[in-house]
Amino acid sequence: MIPPKPIPRPDRVSLWRHVRLFRQDILSAQPARLYRAWMAEFRTPFFRSFLCNDPALIRRVLNERPEDFPKSNRIREGLNPLLGNSVFVTNGEVWKRQRRIIDPAFEGGRLRDTFPAMWEAGQSAVARLARGGVVEVEEEMSHAAADVIFRTLFSIPIEHEVAARVFEEFRAYQRTQPILNIAAFLPLPRWFPRFHRRATLRSARVIRDLIARLTEDRAAAIAAGCAPDDLATKIMTTTDPETGERFSAAEMVDQVAIFFLAGHETSASALAWALYLLALYPEVQDRVAAEAEAALAQGADFAAVGQLKFTRDVFREVLRLYPPVPMMVRENACPERMRDRDVRPGAQIVLSPWHLHRHERIWPDADAFDPDRWTREGTRTCQREAFIPFSAGPRVCTGAGFAMVEGPLLLAMLARACRFERIAGDDPVPVAHLTVRAKDGIRVRVAPRRAQG
Repeated sequence: MIPPKPIPRPDRVSLWRHVRLFRQDILSAQPARLYRAWMAEFRTPFFRSFLCNDPALIRRVLNERPEDFPKSNRIREGLNPLLGNSVFVTNGEVWKRQRRIIDPAFEGGRLRDTFPAMWEAGQSAVARLARGGVVEVEEEMSHAAADVIFRTLFSIPIEHEVAARVFEEFRAYQRTQPILNIAAFLPLPRWFPRFHRRATLRSARVIRDLIARLTEDRAAAIAAGCAPDDLATKIMTTTDPETGERFSAAEMVDQVAIFFLAGHETSASALAWALYLLALYPEVQDRVAAEAEAALAQGADFAAVGQLKFTRDVFREVLRLYPPVPMMVRENACPERMRDRDVRPGAQIVLSPWHLHRHERIWPDADAFDPDRWTREGTRTCQREAFIPFSAGPRVCTGAGFAMVEGPLLLAMLARACRFERIAGDDPVPVAHLTVRAKDGIRVRVAPRRAQG
């Protein structure tokens, strides 16, 4: 059985039809030819966009000349009320300074320090799911991923009052579809109002106020010398090696907001699809469970991560088929020549992990779920040139290493403790707004696989 995939739109539709489809779902608003095209041009009365699947063009944009292809402000417009001036949306020297302060917190040695908090969050997730029954796993994995973020960032579990309120408000914020803002489609001057939905503005304001409380409390603990040695403390005490400056309180709120958006939402998306695919392919699930039983028998030991080789390949295959961030938008700053076409400055350069990871000319059996492809010699080129779930180059996701510990670990812990079964006739339909989710949720039947305790 092939995993679910959105039905693409007809090749030619009017601009307004495209906009309406885009508002419903980014993925099904795209034509089927993008799964075979190396590059496609889309014209509107206001701008042109070029979707690039050619690995050479992707390398040019992300690796070779990233400063000539800064992040497009069209994506920033919808997220600005929540993210402010965070590292996710900035460019140039501002972005470089932010990364110099943030990156040390996510270096390899720090991952070992965050492992116990991940393990505790995983145990809590196991305890909830092992009760059994029909479970909506998107909701459960959102809970688990948020728990990981709060435990590793602020040393508090999701049950903490402020953490719980941030989580609930963030779910409300997502339901407002904040990225679908008029300024993403029309070139508006800076003074022109953006007409954000009232619910979007309210939720963003509440989330930022709650994050400000957490950062203020942490700043006081740092000053008193009693702050825990977690990610928040590391980031707030790191100075820019070039200027000697630290993040201000307002800057830290921006960064925590994107840590929560990127670290929670993307992990939740990937883990939910992973559990569905385990339910769809029970033979894969049994292999993950067996590997987990052997690797995790000694408890919270960071060395176990290195033993979860097949589980890691399963998680990679989930990221290939259902990349949490389906598209990335850059803007070319100077004239370009791409596949014999002139691309003027200001054009939108769209890099689509969704289409690249399923490209029919690159991946054998592109739509099939095949974790063993990651150990076949013949697919190494695909893996190197056409797999970018975390982007690539200087702007690769800071938390990529963190995610590749968290994802396989939680997947292994859950598969070791629970059995997941597909519910016939209730297969999810992928859609994308902020991340790749299911149109009406993902439900599977869960039963305990082993005694808890």
